[in-house]
Amino acid sequence: MIQAGLRWLLGAFYAFAGYMHLANPAPFLAIMPGWVPAPQTVVFWTGIAELLGAAALVQWANSSLRRAAAVGLALYAICVFPANIHHFALDMARPDGGLGLAYHIPRMIAQPVLVWLALWTGGVTDWPLRRR
Repeated sequence: MIQAGLRWLLGAFYAFAGYMHLANPAPFLAIMPGWVPAPQTVVFWTGIAELLGAAALVQWANSSLRRAAAVGLALYAICVFPANIHHFALDMARPDGGLGLAYHIPRMIAQPVLVWLALWTGGVTDWPLRRR
């Protein structure tokens, strides 16, 4: 029951993030590392990936699709980590500190949690909660 509830919560999180990538790409473009080619295109497709991943994660009809979505969202969370680090560095370089450590440290900690949560709620892993 908890796993299903957290799966829906994670799905809602990714659906909202995907919507925001499409509706208001400017904040995402502002934190995009300079080495990423075609940043507008990348932001657009990351929004699409989040929306599709969210829909596939919460659907109940196909467990294989749900597991694939979980792996995809976990990989997505890993792939966007450089943008989070870049955002952290940009903010810390600002005279006012930007959003500050109170925002960025929890965000950095949350990234591996999001990876695990996608895999656990999608049924890919039961670590570390497996019964012995």
